[in-house]
Amino acid sequence: MNRANPSWGLSGFTLIEVKSINRANLSWGPSGFTLIEVKSINRANLSWGPRGFTLIEVMVVIVILGILGALIVPTIITRPDEARVDAAKISIRRIETALQMYKLDNKTYPSTDQGLSALVSPPAGYPEAENWNPDGYLAKIPTDPWDEPYLYFSDERTIEVYTFGADKKEGGEEFNADIRLSEL
Repeated sequence: MNRANPSWGLSGFTLIEVKSINRANLSWGPSGFTLIEVKSINRANLSWGPRGFTLIEVMVVIVILGILGALIVPTIITRPDEARVDAAKISIRRIETALQMYKLDNKTYPSTDQGLSALVSPPAGYPEAENWNPDGYLAKIPTDPWDEPYLYFSDERTIEVYTFGADKKEGGEEFNADIRLSEL
């Protein structure tokens, strides 16, 4: 076998093997006989060894990754802020439940002066907590996700629990907005 010349055919890869048969093997003609055998093979079966990527392929991948990064990264970055807002809402609901349990036991909410500490230890002052639960209503006074205490207001009939949000100032928008029980 002298050589194999791969070339593209209409139906995929075609391998042409050129075999020379000399006079010693076959006695046809004065200088020998040449036999050409054509075989079709799959491109998947043909092994060319290690193959790299072209510059265009690498650039296309980099552009695609850049586009995905531009779309996904801002979404991921805002997630911690959303999680803090959600955690604050959940804590406010939990405080509301504790305040309702306090009212069931004592027939009134703690006053604004008694504050949320009335849920952790027996309050002093008016209104008196006649049937305060010895186990308390909360294990500790909660703080918001921005490490500030929750604010509490009561007029003995209604309550308001709130936090000022990420900016720690009254008002604000989006993640800086106040989170109030009355708005949940």
